[in-house]
Amino acid sequence: MLNRILSNDLPRSRLLAVLLAVILLGLAFAPFLFPGVKALSVAAKVLVFVVLVASFDLLLGYTGIVSFAHTMFFGIGAYGVAIALSSVEEASWGALLLGVLAALLVSMLLSLLIGLFSLRVRAIFFAMITLAVASAFLTLASQLSDITGGEDGLSFSVPELLTPGFELREEPLVTPLGEVLLNGRLLTYYLLFVSVCAIFLTLLRIVNSPFGRVLQAIRENDFRAEALGYRTVVYRTLSNVLSALFATLAGCLLAVWLRYNGPDTSLSFEIMLDILLIVVIGGMGTMYGALIGSVLFVLAQSYLQDLLRMAGESTAGIPLLPALLTPDRWLLWLGLLFVLSVYYFPTGIVGKLRERAVLARLKGMK
Repeated sequence: MLNRILSNDLPRSRLLAVLLAVILLGLAFAPFLFPGVKALSVAAKVLVFVVLVASFDLLLGYTGIVSFAHTMFFGIGAYGVAIALSSVEEASWGALLLGVLAALLVSMLLSLLIGLFSLRVRAIFFAMITLAVASAFLTLASQLSDITGGEDGLSFSVPELLTPGFELREEPLVTPLGEVLLNGRLLTYYLLFVSVCAIFLTLLRIVNSPFGRVLQAIRENDFRAEALGYRTVVYRTLSNVLSALFATLAGCLLAVWLRYNGPDTSLSFEIMLDILLIVVIGGMGTMYGALIGSVLFVLAQSYLQDLLRMAGESTAGIPLLPALLTPDRWLLWLGLLFVLSVYYFPTGIVGKLRERAVLARLKGMK
């Protein structure tokens, strides 16, 4: 049964299976296990990045296409929801659905045009084209203040069921894991959780289908795939479109959670760099790498400053260490952690764990 759900793409490593189970349970029960506004926001950000990174892995890890326009489609999804809900007097599910569908339509048309006109060129030129398009879109979103809110962005209301003020019951729910408020914030989180699970399983199904096998063949040797009769441009274009659509859905989820969207929130080039880092840390062409990489990166990004502050205070009497462990240097330590992860896990965490599992099985057969 589990094999069918995961589209015959099991972890193939006991340690990896345990890690994935712990992460899944942690995200499923995050509101109960980690009380507080910040903890829930971090868990929601992890869920959004899982979809965003997994959709990019479909393009980079499985098809071998380097694109810098992924955050553009992410931003289209967020702006689609923001514009639709900010343009109505009372937020409704119909307006939310209209914003999602409009964003998906725009992303589909734009990714199709980019794919048809750009994927015939070499990889580096395609990457430069997508970077130019993404930069132009960022500039456009910043200048069209009447529609997008400009640099200030758009704040909007969501359907009443998803508002923090909506309460299913006045008193907190007492569970063995702790107390939790049954409000709209909790419902929004589980809307994200269920949506992300469905999207992730869909992506697993795609990469393990005959279509996904062709994408991997193109990644390994596009000339051989072309010789076998596959129209590589068509498959690359379809991969580009699917990746863009899933990134758009991630943007929609982010906008619903934040109830705000602006250029720095969803279109920043820093987000594109984060996506690349997470793909490398987790492991390209694995899908599960998006889950593990997102958790590690977002946790480091959110709590590394707090850890450095505690470490700095505990080493106050030691020369030089407090200066090195100051929270202002968190980017330095994050970069160091990334270098170490690449050095010890050159194929990503998932790839390394699977390699160790294969070696262990081979030793057991001798």
